[in-house]
Amino acid sequence: MPLRVVVSGASGGLGLALARDYLERGATICAFARRGELLQTLSAEFPGQVYCYALDVCDAHAVQNAANDFIARAGVPDVVIANAGVSVGTLTEYAEDLDAFGQVMDTNVLGIVKTFHPFIALMRAARQGTLVGIASVAGFRGLPGASAYSASKAAAISYLESLRVELHGSGVKVVTICPGYIKTPMTAVNPYAMPFILDADVAARRMVRAIERQTSFTVIPWQMGLVGFGLKCLPRWLYDALFARAPRKPRRASK
Repeated sequence: MPLRVVVSGASGGLGLALARDYLERGATICAFARRGELLQTLSAEFPGQVYCYALDVCDAHAVQNAANDFIARAGVPDVVIANAGVSVGTLTEYAEDLDAFGQVMDTNVLGIVKTFHPFIALMRAARQGTLVGIASVAGFRGLPGASAYSASKAAAISYLESLRVELHGSGVKVVTICPGYIKTPMTAVNPYAMPFILDADVAARRMVRAIERQTSFTVIPWQMGLVGFGLKCLPRWLYDALFARAPRKPRRASK
């Protein structure tokens, strides 16, 4: 039986690359994204393999309905990848950024919860399945000008760890993936150097391998894992001095 995989944020960037990688392996894909017309393009390219659901992962009711429909048509998924995310430069002092904080936290944290929720009980009953959360190296330390994004990814890392422990021994695995820089529309606006940046299809292949191994926590590429570990080890006074004047993501430049 073909692998059944749910991918959120599947209409572009890393999500599209992940969906394509699985489709080329013969998988059946449940694709969530706000841009339904792009999902239909993917479906036309891989006829009979893609179930398309135009929705926002912040809408728990829409996600539940889509999950119910997919399960009725194709069965309980083997892998659920909560990939949908947004990134925007934010500064707390600006009142107009308050909504952006809410959007980033809702999508990047609660969007993972709402994507996983419809499937966990059924996976527990089957004693199998893999839940994959796409976090970020940006969650290792607070980055100036990206406070909402860094906070959301730090929260995602902690949430996924809690879930992994909760499901320990259930047969359901939780995989946390922290990408470094990936070539997507989200990173295209960054006005600074992005070391070890990967093409989305290359990153997707490496992520699929990590998912197959059910690696509980991985950083892709591995070099950014070393960078992230080094940043975590810096004392606060040194980190503050080094990053206080670091280049920042433009405000209001969202995915």
